[in-house]
Amino acid sequence: MSAPDVSGDRVEVRACPRGPWLVRGATVVRDAAGVEHVPTRPVVAVCRCRKTSRGPWCDGTHKSIPGY
Repeated sequence: MSAPDVSGDRVEVRACPRGPWLVRGATVVRDAAGVEHVPTRPVVAVCRCRKTSRGPWCDGTHKSIPGY
């Protein structure tokens, strides 16, 4: 999966091994449908497994996926 679509002046995106994208400094995160979500914290975890119930934010579901 490619990095999330984000906007902001100084945005950093890092993939956590077998976990979410950590996004720092984004003012907007767009999900796969193009819907814009405004982060409420300086660093947010964006789901990579696509199984979250709080999309686009990670809810830890990846921990229960065998082999993920």
